[in-house]
Amino acid sequence: MNNTTKRVLSGIQPTNEMHFGNYFGAVANWVDLQEKYDCLFCVVDLHAITTSYDPKELRKNSKNMFVDILACGIDPEKSTLFIQSMVPEHTELTWYLNCVTSYGQLSRMTQFKDKSEVINQQSKEKFVSAGLFTYPILQAADILIYKANYVPVGRDQKQHLELTRNIADRFNNQFGKYFPLPEPLFTKTSKILSLADPSKKMSKSLGPKHFVGLFEDENKIRKKVRSAVTDIGNIENNKMSQGVEGLFEILKACNKTEIVKSLIADYDSGQLKYKELKDNVSDALVELSNKFKERKKEILSDENKVKELMIKGSEKARVIAKKTIEEVKQLNGLA
Repeated sequence: MNNTTKRVLSGIQPTNEMHFGNYFGAVANWVDLQEKYDCLFCVVDLHAITTSYDPKELRKNSKNMFVDILACGIDPEKSTLFIQSMVPEHTELTWYLNCVTSYGQLSRMTQFKDKSEVINQQSKEKFVSAGLFTYPILQAADILIYKANYVPVGRDQKQHLELTRNIADRFNNQFGKYFPLPEPLFTKTSKILSLADPSKKMSKSLGPKHFVGLFEDENKIRKKVRSAVTDIGNIENNKMSQGVEGLFEILKACNKTEIVKSLIADYDSGQLKYKELKDNVSDALVELSNKFKERKKEILSDENKVKELMIKGSEKARVIAKKTIEEVKQLNGLA
C-alpha cells in the first residue's frame, strides 16, 4: 500500500478566528499532508457543543473556519474538507462505539478532568455535560468511520488516540476484525508560544494578548509582537529565555531561515537587539497574513461557491461514512 492510498483524518474546532498557533500547529501540516495521503479534514462543530455556546455564533464560526482552511491552502480537489454535523453517520457510529467503551476508560481521560475543573471554577451553573464526558467516543467515531490509517496528533493528544485504538480493538474482538487501528502521525510542527506569557502555548482562551489572529489587522499584529515578553535569558548557563525562543520559533515556522541564522549569530555574540527580532517577526507574520487575507477575500467573493464546496465535501465524506455504517450494522446484528 503506497502513501496515496493511506488515509489521514484530522479535525479542528470552529472558533471565531484562527490564530497562528492553530496554523503552524495543525493546518500548515495539513497542506503538506494532502500531497502525500488521502486526506479528510473536518470542522468539528459537534465537539463545540459540549460546553455552553451560542447557536448563531456556532453556525457563523463553522462556515468561517471552513473558509479559513481553504484560504490556508487546503485544496478541495486534493482533500475532502467538510463540516462534521453534515455527515450524521458520525453520531450514529458514536452510539455503536458507546456500547463497546467502558466507563472506566472514559473516567481516566485527563482532558475531561481538566475541562471539568475549569467549568467548576468559572461557571456559575457548574454544569458539566455528559457530552463532555463521552466526546472522546465521538472523536473515535470521527476517525474510525473513515478507517483512517493515520491521525496527526501532538504528544499531548496521544491518550485520545490510544482510546480510539482500544475501542476499535474491542469492537474487532467482539464482532470480527473490521476497523484498522489508527496510528499517530507525529509530523514536525511548531509549538507557538503566547506572546504575553511564553510559559504557555498560544491560545485564545488566555485572552487577546496571548494570540495573533491569522486575519488580524496589520497594526494589531505589529502592536502585539512589539509588546511580546522577551525576558532576559539565564546568563549563568547561557540559556535563551522562553520569550526570545518563542519569537525565533515563529520566524523558523515562517521559513525565514537566513534571518534566523543572522539573528542567532547576533544573539550568540551578545549583540541581538530585541527590537530588530520583533520587527522581523512582525514582518514575517504580516507577510503571511496578507497572503491569507487575499485568498479569503477571493473565496468569499462567491458565497454560492462556498456553500457548494461545503455540500460537495460533506457528500464526498458521506459516501465513505454510509458504507461503514452499513457494514457495522451488519456486524452488530442490526441489519
